[in-house]
Amino acid sequence: MGFVTTRLADHLTIGQVAQRSGVPHTALRFYEERGLISSERSSGNQRRYPRTVLRRIAFIRAAQRVGLSLEDIGEALATLPNDHAPTKADWARLSRNWRDELDARIDALQRLRDQLTGCVGCGCLSLRSCGLHNVDDRLARFGPGAPLLKPAAEGGIE
Repeated sequence: MGFVTTRLADHLTIGQVAQRSGVPHTALRFYEERGLISSERSSGNQRRYPRTVLRRIAFIRAAQRVGLSLEDIGEALATLPNDHAPTKADWARLSRNWRDELDARIDALQRLRDQLTGCVGCGCLSLRSCGLHNVDDRLARFGPGAPLLKPAAEGGIE
């Protein structure tokens, strides 16, 4: 935590950050508790955020929308500079690191869509002919989850 400095005059209040980012105060506090963003404190112990926090918040929200965990997001943000806005090269590096994971998620979602469409499309509602049914728990050896819908790299069945 910092103390009042002349730099704080250039910082944003939590209300300003909430308004400009569209993220509620409660989420901002939660992000700060998780170490995803940081603030300094005024002499009245009020949070003051550097303007660069807006880019970090936009990044957090975009990463959440594509299904990345806050843990993954936090690990990525830990590699970025705190004292200035990340560069285009920083963002490109992060996106390259997540490309394989996102491709695997896209593959899993497409497989889910295709299998569910077939099941719903035929209208059979029969456990005997359903491609997702697990007769006699024969898929137990593949571990928890839905191995028919997971990519092979995550323990699914091709």
